[in-house]
Amino acid sequence: MRVLAINDISCVGKCSLTVALPVLTACGLTCDILPTALLSTHTGGFVGYTFLPLDDEMKKIADHWETLGLKYDLIYSGYLGSRAQIAFVKDIKRRFLRQGGIFAVDPVLGDNFTFYKGFDDAFAREMLSLCAEADYILPNETESFLLTGTRDFSAALRALHDVCPHPVITGAKTQDKYEICYYDGGEKRMPIPCVEGSFHGAGDVFASAFCGCLMRGLSQERALAVTAKFCYNAILRTQREVTDRKYGLNYEREIYPFLTELEREAKN
Repeated sequence: MRVLAINDISCVGKCSLTVALPVLTACGLTCDILPTALLSTHTGGFVGYTFLPLDDEMKKIADHWETLGLKYDLIYSGYLGSRAQIAFVKDIKRRFLRQGGIFAVDPVLGDNFTFYKGFDDAFAREMLSLCAEADYILPNETESFLLTGTRDFSAALRALHDVCPHPVITGAKTQDKYEICYYDGGEKRMPIPCVEGSFHGAGDVFASAFCGCLMRGLSQERALAVTAKFCYNAILRTQREVTDRKYGLNYEREIYPFLTELEREAKN
């Protein structure tokens, strides 16, 4: 199976495409990439980083791919730097997603209930229109709020389900615990262990692993459970072993048990 990951390349910090490519490939998939921007580092905790948008190059890449007749079983989009890039991803879906394929969107907007630099309400509305074309969306709790205007997860999930058939709110904090809130024939919640602190790149690891599990035939519920366990173990290892967390999760040391469980689940 061939999948396409659309995201930025942050040269340092283990996030975006430098996470998506190895995780999806490890799941046994052919993963192609479409970079949206090139950064010297990610923007969380680093100062003085460089940023180069790749809009013109994205168009050239897509036009070349069309001459190759490429089609994808899954297209997964992450960081998009402008409203023009959102519109372009819609075009990428129309041109390259095979009939019956899966379109997944990680609507990157912000954290700690605020927008990332350069994003605003107008950008969020445009991102919501991209979510309306997706089969799965994977907002964090901040992004669910920025997309719907409510911090009530049940209300947010209902609003997102009006847009997309399978919304998944990752890392929703309720009192002293975290939950994954998702829609699968109705609202469902999956408790996950609470680890305090910020772990850069965790959302990218989650989205990539989840897409990999779906492509290997796992149900949404099993894909979420296997992915959540992988991310939790990677966060615990990072907490123990990584002094400066802005350099990303130490997920590589947990990928073997993740793949072992994925293979076992895929055979059932």
